[in-house]
Amino acid sequence: MSTAIESKNAPIRGLARVLSNDPDGSGWKLRLAVPGWPGAIPGQFLMIGASAEAGVPRRDPLLPRPMAVYRDLGPDAASAETTDERQVELLYRVVGRGTTLLAETRPGQFISVVGPLGRGFPIEAGGGLAILVGGGSGIASLYELAQALIRKGRAVLVILGARSEPELLARSDFAALDIELLCTTEDGSDGIRGRVTDPLAARLAEVDGAATVFAVGPTPMMRACSALAARHAVACFVSLENPMACGFGVCLGCAAPRAGGGFSLVCQEGPVFDAREIDWEGLP
Repeated sequence: MSTAIESKNAPIRGLARVLSNDPDGSGWKLRLAVPGWPGAIPGQFLMIGASAEAGVPRRDPLLPRPMAVYRDLGPDAASAETTDERQVELLYRVVGRGTTLLAETRPGQFISVVGPLGRGFPIEAGGGLAILVGGGSGIASLYELAQALIRKGRAVLVILGARSEPELLARSDFAALDIELLCTTEDGSDGIRGRVTDPLAARLAEVDGAATVFAVGPTPMMRACSALAARHAVACFVSLENPMACGFGVCLGCAAPRAGGGFSLVCQEGPVFDAREIDWEGLP
């Protein structure tokens, strides 16, 4: 059974107003005003329309995209049109037709949203140093987690990785937090040359089991983080990024193999899992 945390707040379905949609390095930050937003647990996600709503419904692309809640910013009286609007920020990369259209949305337009969905990170789990490891767009799942752990009084180390310096997402946001921040790039253009697992391995060797690892990113990265955590006998939680079309367990497209046999639906039993629950050999 997953140790991830399920929100007690029912998800909402509706239209969110675009407040801003701006490039941020190699990514984009999309800020939305969401009526009736109940708040999210770090690690939960939204199903978001691939483009702005128009007079004629768009059928290409048809399906929404799952996106992590990057920052849950609460109310903003200056931009709110209704008293129940809350600001939610998403961090994404343009990788295909859907995100290309999303990058074209402008302030004042509306996008369909459903959420918050899924199970988030277990903030109370584990102990010692909280090591947050993010690669690629997986970094988007870690900002609210870092904030929550800080509020709990935990010491937090964030390790962000990318192939090169321009691909490091949201570095300035994390640098502004009361945390230790390490960056890695495969080409050595910023921070430590290599991969996120290099400083992770070094730190786990130093803390002698007094740590908890939270990892989000490409599957090989999370698998390597899981193996390192197991080697050092520390808990490791991962957030899977399986493709999904519904977010409610209807399409069955996000099934992930379990270590004990069978499958879990990432949209319902995840996206956060104890790394020991995953059959990494069978995961695409």
